[in-house]
Amino acid sequence: MTVIMGLLCNDGIVIGSDSAVTFSNVNIPTIEQECIKIDIYHKKVILAGTGDVGLCQRFGLIIERYWLSENLDAKHNIDIGKDLSRFAIQDFSYTFKNPGTFGAIVAFPHKNEFCLCEFALKDFQPEFKNYKIWYVSMGVGQNIADTLLGIIKYFFMEEGIPNLQQGIFYLLWALEHTIKLSPLYIKGPSQIATLSRLENNNYEAKILKSEDLFEHLENIEDFEKKHIRKFKDFLEGKSTKIEIPKIPDFSK
Repeated sequence: MTVIMGLLCNDGIVIGSDSAVTFSNVNIPTIEQECIKIDIYHKKVILAGTGDVGLCQRFGLIIERYWLSENLDAKHNIDIGKDLSRFAIQDFSYTFKNPGTFGAIVAFPHKNEFCLCEFALKDFQPEFKNYKIWYVSMGVGQNIADTLLGIIKYFFMEEGIPNLQQGIFYLLWALEHTIKLSPLYIKGPSQIATLSRLENNNYEAKILKSEDLFEHLENIEDFEKKHIRKFKDFLEGKSTKIEIPKIPDFSK
């Protein structure tokens, strides 16, 4: 069981996941352990999956081989999504496994653009995020995650796609509260990976370390304490002034 999220930014992509892996005997959960649930291939492709771990391993191998064997510059990004979907479904069917128990989010660069693709849990069909719909969540915590991401979009992304640093803050905020609110099988710590463009016009995908997330977590706590929770004082008549909430300025 898991929750995974993806957010397309104007200068990169953010992928997030919880850290819990649940073992089971048939359909009965046995134990739960912490595990890294985001994979990176060729230093520029990010994969996060939900559902059967074995199918995620097989899809990861498909991605690894695909980026070595295909002439991607000659393809449209939608063709890449279709290829990965077709190869995965063919691979799954080799052991008589039909779609419906595994979904994934994949981020990769293509022709100087950032591509965020959702492979739907129900049928593994690809859907690319764009300036109209730029975020996605999957897994057992999707109901909570979608609501949180929708609220964050409404209040803080009304002008459109955010930048990468804003995206890390927004997605981590949604992920932290999804983990706190979820009744089953989702546990921290939050895991965040990013895809960004380097100065030499190459790309870098990496999993952020805990120290990289520390400032963002502090900003989340500070924002909630100083602004959101302080509104309670106004409602109780303890304050006659409402502070306008502001998030950290990530442009500096």
